[in-house]
Amino acid sequence: MRSVFALILAAASVLATPVKRAIDDTTVLNFALTLEHLENAFYSGALAKFTDFDFLGAGLPIGARDRFELVAAHEAVHVKFLSDTLGSQATKPCTYNFPYTDPKSFAALSQVLEGVGASAYTGAAQLLTNKDFLTVAASILATEARHASWVASAVNMVTPWGTAFETPLGLNEVFTLAAGFITSCPSSNPALPVKAFPALTITGATPGQAASVSAPKATASPTFIAFFNGLDQIFAPVKNGKVTVPTGLQGQVYAVATTSGTLATDNVIVAGPAILFFDIKSTSVF
Repeated sequence: MRSVFALILAAASVLATPVKRAIDDTTVLNFALTLEHLENAFYSGALAKFTDFDFLGAGLPIGARDRFELVAAHEAVHVKFLSDTLGSQATKPCTYNFPYTDPKSFAALSQVLEGVGASAYTGAAQLLTNKDFLTVAASILATEARHASWVASAVNMVTPWGTAFETPLGLNEVFTLAAGFITSCPSSNPALPVKAFPALTITGATPGQAASVSAPKATASPTFIAFFNGLDQIFAPVKNGKVTVPTGLQGQVYAVATTSGTLATDNVIVAGPAILFFDIKSTSVF
């Protein structure tokens, strides 16, 4: 699983620069549509490539591909709903490149993308002013979370949740993760007020132990790593290119490199997010 997570840590292609304009409901919905287009392409492309035999041959459960077809149908509905809502202002799909090579790596990446989707909607909710739009966002968020839980537990056989709270991510943090899959976009698409941070790699992440930190294209040397887990942001200092991973991290965790030991805002983030996963081991004895 972690080898697939590491693939998306090579993200951070320069696809956008900050655009100074107000973030209104149309902007937020177009940002959501950008992510839904990505997910729609991810599922439709993989399902067109891999057969039931391929899924079974990769050791995935019987019926997994059929369920992925349902997930794909949900993402297509999300795209249509948001596109219809935005009308002529709706952003169009881009060209994508996803680093899966077989159904197993596809399933692992699906878990990551669905988790990022849930975190994206959680973080963006505060930016919406129209209550009807907020209800729609909450409805999609719940569905994305159910997708993530199903893929994690029924397909990838890991714990389907982390803490008692979903982890919110900001627009730039989400865009950084999405940018690594986008190769080009139509020039007619509305500009989004987002930017991609440089890539952050954390190698050998084990709670309570030192892990290697690499952010070669960061504008400033990271002095702290902020770990996002639920509503918690836990800061750990970087010393000689290493950081001690905090104990107690659970599920899908995001890490950003910062120049602050107390804040993880856009003005102090210099790289990331990186995505880490810490399974919750069962204590049951049979």
